[in-house]
Amino acid sequence: MAKVILLSGSPRKESNTMDVLDVCAKEIEKNGLDAEILSLRGMDIKSCIACNKCVEKGNCVLNDGLDEIIEKIRVADGFIPAAPVYFGTARGDIMAALQRIGKVSRGTDDFLSWMVGGPIAVARRGGQTLTLQEMSMFFPINNMITVGSNYWNMVFAGHERDSHKDEEGIGTIKLFGENVAKLIKKIKN
Repeated sequence: MAKVILLSGSPRKESNTMDVLDVCAKEIEKNGLDAEILSLRGMDIKSCIACNKCVEKGNCVLNDGLDEIIEKIRVADGFIPAAPVYFGTARGDIMAALQRIGKVSRGTDDFLSWMVGGPIAVARRGGQTLTLQEMSMFFPINNMITVGSNYWNMVFAGHERDSHKDEEGIGTIKLFGENVAKLIKKIKN
């Protein structure tokens, strides 16, 4: 069965980012695909050091747990990274992760090529559009297919467990998850 990996960049246990990914995953599953939410919480994600050892070894040699996530993404059909907005942009660890995931894909078997997905941003007041732009750059450079919705994939949430209050944002995420699942099924057929 086709599968989508959703990756949270939030460091919080009770995070709005995880809640939003849960909504998205449920829509993907409702549309007949498997969805697995992974988290960078508690990990110390290092930035790519451009050692190019991934080309030789087939995986990232930095030992911080990201390679296990990369292996799950490698066999998936879709990928959705989500980040809380910190000081107007995506958290640094999610961007470091995306850069390394892209580097390993490009240095090995281009496993991201034709993968379906798109980014999600969650913030209290602002910075979502810049965060989405920053994370969106990951998709076309890796020959991926970015899926849309009826608005940008952003949710406003100030306090923990507040994301459900942004009904429009949650509706956008639901449609996005549905669209990801539908497109993957069309490609697979």
